[in-house]
Amino acid sequence: MDTGTTEKPAAADEFAPSIGESTDPAELAAILERQRRAFLAEGPPTAAVRRERIDRLLAMVLDNIDDFVEAMSRDFGTRSRTGTMFAEIMGMLSPIENTRKHTARWMRPAKPTPLGRLTGLRTEVHPSPLGVVGIIGPWNFPLQLVVVPAASAFAAGNRVMIKMSEVTAHTAELTRKLAATYFDPAELAVVTGGPDVGAAFTRLPLDHLFFTGSTGVGRHVQRAAAENLVPVTLELGGKNPVVVAADADLDRAADRIARARMVNGGQVCVCPDYVFVPADRIDRFVDTLRGKLREMFPAILANDDYTASVDTANYERIVGLVEDARARGAHIEELAPEGETLPDATARKIAPTLIRDVTDDMPIANEEIFGPVLLIRPYTDLDTVIDHINARPSPLVAYWYGPDRADFRRFVANTRSGGIARNEFAIHMYSEEAPFGGVGHSGMGAYHGKTGFDTFSHMRTVASTDLPFAVTSIAAPPFGRRTAKFVEIALRTAHRRNRRRVRGKLPGAAPTA
Repeated sequence: MDTGTTEKPAAADEFAPSIGESTDPAELAAILERQRRAFLAEGPPTAAVRRERIDRLLAMVLDNIDDFVEAMSRDFGTRSRTGTMFAEIMGMLSPIENTRKHTARWMRPAKPTPLGRLTGLRTEVHPSPLGVVGIIGPWNFPLQLVVVPAASAFAAGNRVMIKMSEVTAHTAELTRKLAATYFDPAELAVVTGGPDVGAAFTRLPLDHLFFTGSTGVGRHVQRAAAENLVPVTLELGGKNPVVVAADADLDRAADRIARARMVNGGQVCVCPDYVFVPADRIDRFVDTLRGKLREMFPAILANDDYTASVDTANYERIVGLVEDARARGAHIEELAPEGETLPDATARKIAPTLIRDVTDDMPIANEEIFGPVLLIRPYTDLDTVIDHINARPSPLVAYWYGPDRADFRRFVANTRSGGIARNEFAIHMYSEEAPFGGVGHSGMGAYHGKTGFDTFSHMRTVASTDLPFAVTSIAAPPFGRRTAKFVEIALRTAHRRNRRRVRGKLPGAAPTA
């Protein structure tokens, strides 16, 4: 399907992936140097140039939709064509169009000190391009999660290097070949390869490094980037909790949670991982959840809409977590359709699986599952739920199903997560102007909208004065009696003001009357 009006630079079959090709780690420094020289020679690009680069980035995707869908289908083994076009490609359109629309406005300097201008001081804050931005993409959404941050980096005036995931090798190679036809490598370079290339990429002296992936790999990325003091944005994951409120519409909650768990076969960083349900409603919740999942998937093995585990390693990891939980006493319910034997190693498909009676010593209780498996826990008191969540690494998102009442507000105020979504999957990501990012183990930094532009910019303060006298005459020696008296009076005044504020509030202080 070719939905664009731009003519393709070459026939689609010329971009059939040649799996096994890899960027030589020694080439990475040369690519970076070429981009940096081009960046310095050009200077901050105009808004028109930035928008034109965003346009070509989007054209690279929209001109080649069929090729990308086919590549991702080959990478996953089974992945819905419609699902890929909807989540992977349509999902990037709105944020990119929003970024393009506002690029010129975001570029304008801010003037934060009108009072200073009245005294002869002028201050502006200029969003300055960083230079060369490195982006390391994941395998679960291998195209969208490099293209969207690249558009933000272009809007901020940068050059971009992308390291594609080697797990989705067909998509990686296709992107590399297409990028070379839509961009000069001094603007955008896409590199491919395995862990050796990835490790070398993280050690480059980039101006910013943006990584989407697991928390474990994120630690290595940050450690490597620190050697060159490269600032990083880490978009990670975590075990995302769900709370079904005591007064929630149980049928609606079960329906929506079932669908959310199965997006991309559960291989989404914002998928629900475990659900707290009121103990007196848990049986009905599980019955409804079971019925909904069976209705959604009357067949699995021959169902092209049922996304497979991306590779054998991930398939075996999920199966291993489930079997370990079974051996430790958890109640496992695998919802395989009648006549189908699952899990199936050849198809890399695992039936929707509900797990109860989970204990904290089980690895599945602590590791992000990233598959079609959902843990279900009973609760009787919301404080217990809050304590459970807070005792663990902060998730990327926490979900609440139920009305917006005091208990929901208490949950929001007393838990820590990258975002909160109530009554629907991933809606905290929908707003084009709301930041998206994690906290703690689920990430650092954020992007989307203006936040993405700011992430890839340096907010550079430019101050000036035409005053006929030197402001530094107050601070530089020799100091006269007037300066000494001014400093003493100013500090005594500040001390008295602060003493009034803290009177009776310091540890051990007598209470005020």
